[in-house]
Amino acid sequence: MQGNIFISYLKERFKIIIAFVTFIVIFFIVYSLYHISFEPILYSSILIVTLTMIFSIYDFYKYYTNNIKVKGILRDIQYVEDSLPESRCLLEQYYQEIIKNLYERNKRIEGTSNNNISEMIEYYTMWVHQIKTPIAALHMILQSMELGKEKRAISQELFKIEQYVEMALYFVRMGTMSSDLRLESYSIKSIVNDVIKKYSTIFINKKIKLNLEDIDIEVITDEKWISFVLEQVISNALKYTKKGTISIYMDSKSKETLVIEDTGIGIAKEDIPRVFERGFTGYNGRMDRKSTGIGLYLCKKILDNLSHKITIDSEIGKGTTVAIDFSRKNIEIL
Repeated sequence: MQGNIFISYLKERFKIIIAFVTFIVIFFIVYSLYHISFEPILYSSILIVTLTMIFSIYDFYKYYTNNIKVKGILRDIQYVEDSLPESRCLLEQYYQEIIKNLYERNKRIEGTSNNNISEMIEYYTMWVHQIKTPIAALHMILQSMELGKEKRAISQELFKIEQYVEMALYFVRMGTMSSDLRLESYSIKSIVNDVIKKYSTIFINKKIKLNLEDIDIEVITDEKWISFVLEQVISNALKYTKKGTISIYMDSKSKETLVIEDTGIGIAKEDIPRVFERGFTGYNGRMDRKSTGIGLYLCKKILDNLSHKITIDSEIGKGTTVAIDFSRKNIEIL
């Protein structure tokens, strides 16, 4: 760091150094032309060099401290007004005024943006809770209907509405996820069984076979958030599997990696690196125009916050394999 500052200092003072050396050369030439004795030349040279060294050391000290001060502001830019070093010329003063004006403008914009985001989160949270009332009413109406194809179809569409509402709620809560975590040791088998029970009707209606192996392991995670992730993954597997099997098992090579494998339509090879991007739907998403490209994005964000890993391997026409690695124990909330 000191080396970089010193090099920067030499570059900025390069013209002054050149001018000083030029003046010294002229000084010696003039003295030599007049055939003045060496002793006064030596004394005057020592005096000039000494004064120059004292001035240079002081100048470099001021330059160094100002650089360190500005570097500190970059690390913590919350306080700019009283942190900038004293301006040494009119140009620096103008620059500092520009920085202060931009800082104040950024604070106003940031404050407005935070207020807008808070209002949006408050509105959508209220909306999610309000929409649950008509959903509950529709469930009561369905219970009074006679069993038949229409009731099953309506029930399935109502289930999709509930899933979309839940996704909206989790999307809104992502910004405050760190304050909504409860990290404990949970049984993955119990969580997976609850998710499968929730989607059992869709398994039956689509005649999709479930191959559930022994996954009785304990992991440090958050039950609510990891349940949402598993719901999204299993929901996608059901959505893009027209017939065949969905298998849920532990990876034989990694005892703490849960695998959810389907025999669905698969994902194009060129789409796999982007499936976790927000809003990316890929080829399958364009075929299914109802796809939002939000589900896997939320899964990745949640698992990153829980210090878990998710990977996807797929082949068109053969199916998709999603692996969730729970092996990381050092939880870091982002």
